[in-house]
Amino acid sequence: MQIVAINGSPRKNFNSVALLKHAAEGATSAGAEVELLHLYDYQYTGCVSCFGCKNLKNQNRGHCVVADELSPVLRKCMQADALLLASPIYLGNVTGMMRSFLERLIFAVSSYDEFGGSVFDGHISSAFFFSMNMPETAVTRGSSWTEMVKNNVHRLSRLGGNTAWMASYDTYQFDNYDDYAADMFDSAGKKKRREEQFPLDCKNAFEMGHSLARNL
Repeated sequence: MQIVAINGSPRKNFNSVALLKHAAEGATSAGAEVELLHLYDYQYTGCVSCFGCKNLKNQNRGHCVVADELSPVLRKCMQADALLLASPIYLGNVTGMMRSFLERLIFAVSSYDEFGGSVFDGHISSAFFFSMNMPETAVTRGSSWTEMVKNNVHRLSRLGGNTAWMASYDTYQFDNYDDYAADMFDSAGKKKRREEQFPLDCKNAFEMGHSLARNL
């Protein structure tokens, strides 16, 4: 049982990757082998609109044909049983590196013969972990945030497996808020939530990873 964990954050030791590592530990506890990859370690672009993945003459139709440092990452993902993905929210969406990764992964399997269809005949399940510095109360139902989550998670369903997601809200962004121009935030409240709520979020991530692997 092979699972690839994709970190879409530029940081390797903070909120998003903490959730991802706990999910990976949960999956490992259910018998999976998990490989953690950091997108910011690679040089690559998003989709370049070459349509090689749709070309009938291409023997690798359904796979991104662009050759760069992301290519081996995409191959590992397409050969995996499941994916774990994590990203902070920047300007209302996942990071640019995560977005570019998803463009390359999902557009290649998206069918041009059937709207919303997929040319991928396998089953790759996934779980997406989002972290954001705004409180949950700032995220209203039907908002652009809701649509962003829905779009990112729904597109992963084109890989044929089950999808799940969770979000960690009001996350701690830096160790000392006094060093930054961030007066809109309650630094003491942030610290308290980091100590009390974030461990619970990590526990939930562990349980999601365990459940995902157990049900493969």
